[in-house]
Amino acid sequence: MYAVTDPATGELIEEIENATDDQVRAAIERVHRGYAGWRRRTVEERTAIVARAAELFAERTDELAAIMTQEMGKRINEGRGEIGVVVDIFRYYAEHGPALLADEPLTIKGGRAVITKEPIGALLGVMPWNFPCYQVARFVAPNLVLGNTILLKHASICPRSAVAIEAVLRDAGVPDNAYVNVFASSRQIPWMLADPRIAGVSLTGSEQAGISVAAEAGKNLKKSVLELGGSDPLIVLDTADMNETVKATATARMRNCGQSCNAPKRMIVLADIYDEFVDRLTKRVASYYIAGNPSDPKTTLPPLASIAAADEVAGQVAKAVSQGATLRTGGRRIGPGAYLEATVLTDVTPEMDAYAEEIFGPVVLVFRAETEEDAIRIANDSPFGLGASVFGTDPARNTRVARQIEAGMVYLNTAGGSQADLPFGGIKRSGLGRELGPAGIEEFMNKKSIRL
Repeated sequence: MYAVTDPATGELIEEIENATDDQVRAAIERVHRGYAGWRRRTVEERTAIVARAAELFAERTDELAAIMTQEMGKRINEGRGEIGVVVDIFRYYAEHGPALLADEPLTIKGGRAVITKEPIGALLGVMPWNFPCYQVARFVAPNLVLGNTILLKHASICPRSAVAIEAVLRDAGVPDNAYVNVFASSRQIPWMLADPRIAGVSLTGSEQAGISVAAEAGKNLKKSVLELGGSDPLIVLDTADMNETVKATATARMRNCGQSCNAPKRMIVLADIYDEFVDRLTKRVASYYIAGNPSDPKTTLPPLASIAAADEVAGQVAKAVSQGATLRTGGRRIGPGAYLEATVLTDVTPEMDAYAEEIFGPVVLVFRAETEEDAIRIANDSPFGLGASVFGTDPARNTRVARQIEAGMVYLNTAGGSQADLPFGGIKRSGLGRELGPAGIEEFMNKKSIRL
C-alpha cells in the first residue's frame, strides 16, 4: 500500500490502497487517448502551460516542501531548494522548447532533407522517493513540451507529493488525460510495459529496479531511460584552503541525508594531504551534523526516508567495520525515528562489500591515493559511472583528470548537483540515457527524416 510514515518519529499518518488492475488499465487508456489531442497543440500552447506550471510550483514552494519533509524526512530548507530547481526546469523547457523542437535542415547527396522532432506517445514514469518533485520534473517538463503524455507511478512513500504535483499541473492547464497519477504497485509494472498503448518508460531508482524494468521494456521493444545508483568519486588533488575543501565535500555528501544518487560517496585524496583531510573531515562530520527535526531550519542531520533505510545503511557500516574498515566517527542508529549518525569510514579495501556497493545514507568513505594515476584508477574501479568531481588548484590538471574518469558527468571544484540546462545521466550500471538540458527532450523523440 501507499503510506505516509513520518520518518522522524516512525508514526503512520495515512494509508492509500493501490489502484486495482482495472483502474490502472483505465489510466493507461486516458493517457493513450489524451496523446492525440495533446500532440496536436502547438508548441507555443504547450510551452505556455509549462511556463504556468513553473509559476505555480514557485507559489506553492512551502506547501510542497512541507509535504516532502513529512513523507521522507527532507530538511525543510532543502525541500524549498528542491522546488527552486523544479521551477528552473519547467522554465527552461518553456523558454527553449520551440528552439529545441525546430526542424533541422540537412543537405544530402542528390537533394535536401529535414529532420522533424515529434513525440512518440504515452509514457510511463516510475519515480523514486529521494527527490519527490525534482525527479518528476526532469522527466515530465520536457516530455509535455514535446507532446508526449505521462502516466506517473510515484514511490509508495510519497502519495501526497504525487497528488500535489498532479494538482499543480492540472491548475496550470495540463489536460486531465495528458498527465495522470496512478497508485500502481510494482507488481503491475510488467504488464503496464507490455501494453501497446505505452510507448516508453523512464525509471529513476535502484539498480535492481532498473534491471527489471529494462528487461520488460526490451522484451516489449519499448524505449527506456534509466537513472540508477551511483558511488561517485571525488578526487582531491591539492587545495589552497583545506577547511573550505572539507566543508564543500562534506556538504555535498550529506545533502539530502546522503540519499542522492550523484552525491560524492568516495573521497579519494592524494597521500600528501590525506591525513590532514581525514582529520578535519572527521571533526566536521562529528561536530556539525547533529540529528534533529527536519522541519526545523537549524537541523543539520535529518532522518533517512524510512526506518528500514536507516537499518540497511547501519548494517552496511557495521559489515564494513567487521571486514576491517576503520570507523572514524558515527555509525550508530539513533531512535525512535530513522536517524543514523553521520559516519566516516577509511581503510576500505576491494575485498570488502562497501568498496563496490552504493551506501545510500550519511556515510563518507575516504581513500588514500599515492599518485594522480592511482586516484584515477580508484575512481574508475567501480561498477557505477554516474558522476564524479575533481578538486584542485590547477585548472589544466583538473581537466586532464576529468577526461580520464569513467562517468556521465564530472564537476570541477564543485561536487554533484543538478541544473536545468546541463544533461544528467550516467554509464555502466548507473543507467541509460540522459535527462535535462537539450538531451533531455530527445530521449522519447521521433527524429523523423523527410527527404525533400
